[in-house]
Amino acid sequence: MTVLRYISLGLLLAVVLPLQAQNCRDVDPDALAWLDRMSHSLREVSYEGVFTYEHGNSMQAMRISHSVENGAESEELTDLSGSRASIVRSSHPLDCVHPGHRLLRVGPGFSSGGEDCGLGEFYRLRMAGENRVAGRNAVILQILPRDMYRYGYQMALDQETGLLLKSQTLAQDGKILERFQFADIRLGTPGSAGTRVDVIHHAGHPTGVEESSSPDTGLDTGGWQVHWVPEGFTPTGAMAGESLEKTFTDGLAVFSVYLEPGKASLAPGEGRARLGGTSAYTRGRALQGRSVLITVVGEIPVNTARIVASKVSLAVR
Repeated sequence: MTVLRYISLGLLLAVVLPLQAQNCRDVDPDALAWLDRMSHSLREVSYEGVFTYEHGNSMQAMRISHSVENGAESEELTDLSGSRASIVRSSHPLDCVHPGHRLLRVGPGFSSGGEDCGLGEFYRLRMAGENRVAGRNAVILQILPRDMYRYGYQMALDQETGLLLKSQTLAQDGKILERFQFADIRLGTPGSAGTRVDVIHHAGHPTGVEESSSPDTGLDTGGWQVHWVPEGFTPTGAMAGESLEKTFTDGLAVFSVYLEPGKASLAPGEGRARLGGTSAYTRGRALQGRSVLITVVGEIPVNTARIVASKVSLAVR
């Protein structure tokens, strides 16, 4: 779970999959209930604190402030390790629920005996004891993938609120790829901020302002498709063919697929990289006689990203 995804989990965590435990293997109904509670607390609880984010030999310290007032949430994230830059997201309506959020929530099937396991179809979920994080009592959830296409997680949730206090992203062999953990947290409406830092990004929700269209890249996509994603992943928004980006989530992991024009003189090839739990895979291909560059970036293994990139196609003209 990357730092930026943590602060925007309210944005990415709205297709409803009913959750049912009794027909699923290795799914603890208590674990499902805690995930449901976490999906609400991430947006509905006011808090401020300092957390660390570790991957490899690197560690960052950050301060986060999250407030809920008048039916809307606002966040500010400040880097304490170097630049002191800040990311702000303001006035996001609580009743605006985005794809991924409802994937964690317990739907009607959980209580009425439905057969759909929801998130439990793709992960083995169980309670793994209790611990203390940032001076608060926490329950531990173990979330392990049922296939090779996604990572596993271990999460510590606040016993009082269900707020995520700690998360570890795990490779198939159990290796910790990245770790997020609060060092200090205070619940309740955050106090007034001190000295203002530079804002490098601001995400607001003004009324009546349309999003700008995709820039003209010179690539006539004519509609393009991603023909395979791991089972359980769903689009986070409209999948218009003209957009050069498509994003998918299963409620825990998120990845995006980008399409851009390539150079005809560039021989087909591939490149890959991984930073903590985030993989990046780029592949040059010739599609419908056009040279394109396909990039997959997100919280999935590199091999998964490679398969996704190989299943991209342009519409036939």
